Amino acid sequence: MSHISQASSARVTIPLLQHWKEERRRITMTTAYDAVTARIADSIVDILLVGDSVGNVCLGYDNTLPVSMPMMNYHLEAVARTRPRALLVADMPFLSFHVSPQETIRNAGGFLQRGADAVKLEGGAKRIDMIRALVQCEIPVMGHLGLTPQSVNVMGGFKVQGRTSEAALQLLEDAHSLEQAGCFALVLEGIPAELAARATEILQIPTIGIGAGAKCSGQVLVFHDVVGLTEGHRPKFVRSYSNGFQVMQEALARWAADVREGAFPDDHESYSLPESLTEVLANWTPGERSGC
Repeated sequence: MSHISQASSARVTIPLLQHWKEERRRITMTTAYDAVTARIADSIVDILLVGDSVGNVCLGYDNTLPVSMPMMNYHLEAVARTRPRALLVADMPFLSFHVSPQETIRNAGGFLQRGADAVKLEGGAKRIDMIRALVQCEIPVMGHLGLTPQSVNVMGGFKVQGRTSEAALQLLEDAHSLEQAGCFALVLEGIPAELAARATEILQIPTIGIGAGAKCSGQVLVFHDVVGLTEGHRPKFVRSYSNGFQVMQEALARWAADVREGAFPDDHESYSLPESLTEVLANWTPGERSGC
C-alpha cells in the first residue's frame, strides 16, 4: 500500500491555516528551492517555504548569512512558476529587513510580485516595527523565534534556545508581541518541547515547529533532510524517510557502468534514419558536397 497521503487540491490560504489551528488539524511545511522539489512536495504539504537555508543546503555555504535578495528572488521565481496550491512563503534573508521599514517593504513586496503569498522573517521584539510596516502594506508575515539561523554568530553556533527561565519567558513575550504585530503564524525552532507547547497554547495563531516537540500546530523540515539527500551530521530533530543520497548515487553508478560497457543507449533509446538514406551515408566521401 502506498504511504503517500495527499493534501486537498484546494488552494491553501492564511484563513484556512487559522481554521486548521482552531480545529487542531496539524499543518505541514517543507522547503522548495526549485521547480522540481516544488512539484514533488506541492500535492502533499500545506506550505512551501523558499528558505534562505538554500545557502547551506544547496549552495555550499556554512550558514544562511551569505544569501542575498537576488539569490532568493531567483529561487522564488523558479518555485512560483509551478503555480503551487500550497501557501508559498519566502524567507527574508540577512540584511533584507534590518536597515529601514522602507527597504523592508520594498524587498518583501518584491517577493509578492514574484509570486509569494507571504514572507518569513527572524527575530522578536526588535523586529516589531518592520513587521508592522509590512502588515500595514498588506504583506502577510510569518515570524520565527528560538534558534534563528541568521543569529548564529550571536548565539555562538546552532544551539538550543530558551533553556533558562529568563530566555523562556522572553520567548513567550516575543511570541505574544509578534502575534499582536500581525504575524499570521510563527515558526518555533530549536527550543524545549514544553516551551513550544506553552507558546502554542497561549497564541491564537498557528505555530510551526522544527526541533520544538510535537505540541505545535504543525511541523516543518527541510525537503533534503526528509528525503535523505544530506550527508554527514544531522540535527537531533531530523528524521529522514528515505536514503535519497544513496539511491541517487546508485542510479547514477548503474548508468555510468552501462555507458562504459556499451549497454547504454540501446536501439530503443536511439533515433534511426530512413532506410533510403543508409546507402547515401555509406557512399559519402569527404569533400563531395563542396566540390573539392
